[in-house]
Amino acid sequence: MKADIDNLPYFCDMSKHQEHDDILVQLLKHHGLRNTTFRKEVLGIFRAHEGRALSHNEIERELDDWDRITLYRTLKSFEVKGLIHQTPDINGIAKYAICGHSCNQVQHDDRHAHFHCTSCNTTLCLHDSIESLHYSLPQEFVVLEAKVILNGICASCN
Repeated sequence: MKADIDNLPYFCDMSKHQEHDDILVQLLKHHGLRNTTFRKEVLGIFRAHEGRALSHNEIERELDDWDRITLYRTLKSFEVKGLIHQTPDINGIAKYAICGHSCNQVQHDDRHAHFHCTSCNTTLCLHDSIESLHYSLPQEFVVLEAKVILNGICASCN
């Protein structure tokens, strides 16, 4: 059985596995989500790629046993509860990234830009607020949502 534990992604011994599992359980509980094996697995993928936005396909490739509907519902419930946020990439494909600590079911505080590498297709969260951007809107216009995507070449591809 020791070999199975050694092959677990993200962990090198059982104590680290338990510590990681405890963090995932706490995050799910904090956001009012039921603790299921599948939810912990998906959340573990986000934590392993923290700062990166992942597409549905990227998440699927890392899952052991999944079906499309369960994954869709899990991502939707994570988004509704403020655990992840969604951003489109340059091709309009939805990508998801873990939210900051201030996000919850009532309010998402994900007003930051994303950088999309046009070479490797990686999307990263940039944690500077887009609040500092100033736009002159016509009178009586109200911005409800803003998505800023900077396209370019990342350091790994440059």
